[in-house]
Amino acid sequence: MNTRIATCLVLMLASVPAARSAQSPGQGGADAYPTKPIRLLVPQAPGGSNDIMARYFGGQLAARTGHQVIVDNRPGADGMIATETVARANPDGYTMLMTSAAFTMNPAVIAKLPYDPVKDFDWAAMLGRAPVVIIAGPSLPVSTLKELIAVGRSKPNYITMAQPGGFGHFVGAMFRGHAKIDATIALYKGGAPALVDILGGHAHMGIATVVTAMPALRGGKLKPLAVSGAKRAPTLPDVPTTAEAGLPSYQPSIWWAWGTPARVPAAVLNKLNKEIGEILTLPETAKRFAAEGAVTETMTPAGLRQMIKADLARWEQVAKDADMQKR
Repeated sequence: MNTRIATCLVLMLASVPAARSAQSPGQGGADAYPTKPIRLLVPQAPGGSNDIMARYFGGQLAARTGHQVIVDNRPGADGMIATETVARANPDGYTMLMTSAAFTMNPAVIAKLPYDPVKDFDWAAMLGRAPVVIIAGPSLPVSTLKELIAVGRSKPNYITMAQPGGFGHFVGAMFRGHAKIDATIALYKGGAPALVDILGGHAHMGIATVVTAMPALRGGKLKPLAVSGAKRAPTLPDVPTTAEAGLPSYQPSIWWAWGTPARVPAAVLNKLNKEIGEILTLPETAKRFAAEGAVTETMTPAGLRQMIKADLARWEQVAKDADMQKR
C-alpha cells in the first residue's frame, strides 16, 4: 500500500508543472508572444481617429513581431458591439480593443451595458491624447475666453453651444459647469455640421478636438479662444491654454488606448505595453500625432486601469450635474 501511495504522489507532483503551463500559455510563453495574428476590434467605421490609430499601430506592431494585426471595424450601438465582443473573448492576448475616451462616457448615459467597463477589461497601452479647443463664431462678439464667460454669466441661456453627441456633449456640459454659465447645448450628428452652424451664425460657440476644428479655423472666421492641456497645441501656438485664459479647471481631452479582455496574463500585457511604448518613441509616430493635433503618452497597464476608473467617475458626475438622462 505504501509503495502504491508513493507512486501516486510522484505522478501527481510530476503533473503539476505541465498542468500549470497548459492553463496559462500566455504567461509561460510571453517571450514568444505573439505566435499568430492578433485581431484588433475598432468600434467605429473606417476613416475616424480610432481607425487611423488602429491601422498605424497595428502595422507597426506587425512589423516588429512578424505577425499580422487584423483591424476589424465593428461600428454600431454606440461602440458596444465591438466592445462586448472583446469583453467576451478568450483572454489570451489575441483579441484586443482599439478604444478612446467614449469608452468611459457610455456608462454615464446607457442604463444597461452588455459588459462591465471595469471588471471585464484589462489594458495594454495608452497611445496618446488630443486637447479640445473652445471656439467662438461671428455671432458672438468676444475675443477671449474671459469675455465669453462674462457674456454667459450676464445673459443666462443666451449662448447656444453647437456640439456633436457623445464626446462633444460631455465636454460641452463639462465646460458649462466649470465656467458657471447657463448655456443651451444643441446636439448635432457630427463635429463638422456643428462647426458649419457656428460659422453661419446659427450657434454662438462650440468645443471640438483640434483636428476637427482646424479646417474651419484656417479661414479665420471662427475664433479659437483656448485649448485644454498643460501646453499650447503645436498646431495652434498662438492660442492660450485654458489655464492661461483663466479657466484652469477645464482640462478635458480625447485619448486612445488598447484594451483586452480581463485576465490576460500580466506578462503579455507588459510585453504589449513595451512594444507599443517603443513605437511611441518613433519620429514618424510623433509626426503623425502632431498632424492630428495630439501628443503621445505612455502609461503602464496598472496606471491605465486607474485612469479608466477615474474617467468613469468623472463623466458620471458630469452627466449627473448636466441632468443627462440614461437611455
